[in-house]
Amino acid sequence: MERLLSSAPIPAHLRGSVMALGNFDGFHAGHQAVVGRAIDRARAEGRPAIVATFDPHPMRLFQPGTPSFRLTTLDQRQALFGKAGADAMLIFQFTPQLAALDPAAYVRLLTEDLGVAAVVTGEDFTFGKGRSGTIASFGELGLPAEAVAPVTDGEGVISSSRIRDALRAGDCAAATRLLTRPFAIEGVVQHGDKLGRTIGFPTANIDLGPYVRPAYGIYAVRGLLSDGRVLDGAANLGIRPSFDPPKELLEPHFFDFAESLYDKRIEVQLIQYLRPEAKYDGLDPLIAQIAQDCADARQILAGTPHVA
Repeated sequence: MERLLSSAPIPAHLRGSVMALGNFDGFHAGHQAVVGRAIDRARAEGRPAIVATFDPHPMRLFQPGTPSFRLTTLDQRQALFGKAGADAMLIFQFTPQLAALDPAAYVRLLTEDLGVAAVVTGEDFTFGKGRSGTIASFGELGLPAEAVAPVTDGEGVISSSRIRDALRAGDCAAATRLLTRPFAIEGVVQHGDKLGRTIGFPTANIDLGPYVRPAYGIYAVRGLLSDGRVLDGAANLGIRPSFDPPKELLEPHFFDFAESLYDKRIEVQLIQYLRPEAKYDGLDPLIAQIAQDCADARQILAGTPHVA
């Protein structure tokens, strides 16, 4: 699975591709349908399959003050696209210059610079200055294209917005169903104040970075290590109101695990929301509540199969 940049030459073996064109943040069931169709078409035509994404997200250019909203990092997207069967991920570096291209110039970028032979998108995809290009524009400008209909469930179109809303409400089950896997935060474990280990519950502290902020509170979680191991645990996601000063972190405590994770990259899946954050008067009630949270999380995770 190769990673390409729109500003760099495309290797000869990846020219002539069928490109899935979109942002694909989250890579939910609807995104999977678009990418799956592109890969199927590429295989049928004997072409490479490339999945395009944008970084930064176009919203960062047009609405720079928007609070953090990402569902995946580029590394997570690359892994997901590769698992789906794509040959490469191409990153469109979304700049004012790219945003200013008219549809004809945009298509020339795809066909001449990037060697794209056909594109597959969602029906609502737009491109070019002022979002003036549509799926019909591709064909009018000489680039074969097809649109994949939205994927729906009983509540409407599956979208990244619905997933973000579910996470902000602490509804991990809905987010998992729409994504087809648990929402996961990936990051490097950082050194903290090490208070957890002094009360018997050491944690692996991870900055939330560009991710959407799920409901603050306590979660049953699974940790995915780079060596393939899967760890069950409970985590605080929020600002730790019992400690001063408040600091926004994801702090998973993994059960029956004593190895150091400092400076290692891990992924933490949010399996189920247990309760909101709370402030405690003293360590004894805090420790008692953490012990109960861990017992509750163990029970939940024992009945929840692991989904990669």
